[in-house]
Amino acid sequence: MSTVSGKVMKEMASHEAETNEPMAEAIAIMARLRGPDGCPWDREQTFDTIKRHTLEETYEVFDAIERRAWPELKDELGDLLLQVLFYAQMASEAGYFTIDDVAAGLNAKLIRRHPHIFGDVKADDAAMVLKNWEEIKREEKKSAADKVTSLLADVPRSMPALLEAGKLGSRASKVGFDWPDAEGLFAKLDEEVGELREELAKPAISRDSVEEEFGDLLFTAVNLARHLKIDPESALRSANAKFRRRFSEMEQVAGGQDSLRDRTPDELEDLWRQAKKSNKPGQDKEE
Repeated sequence: MSTVSGKVMKEMASHEAETNEPMAEAIAIMARLRGPDGCPWDREQTFDTIKRHTLEETYEVFDAIERRAWPELKDELGDLLLQVLFYAQMASEAGYFTIDDVAAGLNAKLIRRHPHIFGDVKADDAAMVLKNWEEIKREEKKSAADKVTSLLADVPRSMPALLEAGKLGSRASKVGFDWPDAEGLFAKLDEEVGELREELAKPAISRDSVEEEFGDLLFTAVNLARHLKIDPESALRSANAKFRRRFSEMEQVAGGQDSLRDRTPDELEDLWRQAKKSNKPGQDKEE
């Protein structure tokens, strides 16, 4: 692979000059907060205590994007960047790595995995880019000092379960362990529903067994989404938004927040049907 061209280097240097000062200030602020005379709360934090905040901030970024709330997205991205700075500062204090190491590793990876931009490889469309990307990743894993014991080993168990399920199914499909098409998954979905019903029909219900069968049902549903080229997280968030909207409309029609408490099941079902009918096409998508 050839080195980065002079023109690209100049563009990168110019952009770096524009962004370097605010980023340097953010790094300095984080170091100050963690310093001997810094913020007591920030100084007490560890990698483990910050993890949940990182997940929350990630979902808030998703929410801002789905609502097309661009000013909020700017703020949420700042909050997410704070998480990166926090981890890097703690790692620097422990002697693991610095924020410069993080950026240098990212830069090297981006250049290495985009040989069609920074090298001589041809990639005329997005499909070819993804193909090259996966091949480069495989080569990187082969040359890594620590050999993984499974194709699934580098799928983090800490990621959201829907995302993990999709990743696991996708990885397994690379060696042919997959349903040939979506139709097979529909049959599997019916099978899992049947097995869940069987567990629930037993005289002595085992909650662990019910949970296991329900998990199998969800895992199959996620892999059906993968075959249908649907992001299950986005699909579920849209369904949640739809439910919020329709339930709120039920409350409004019935006369307010507490007006549903004394309604009969038939009345509630009738209000739900009205709410469904009043939805405009596409209204159930996040704005």
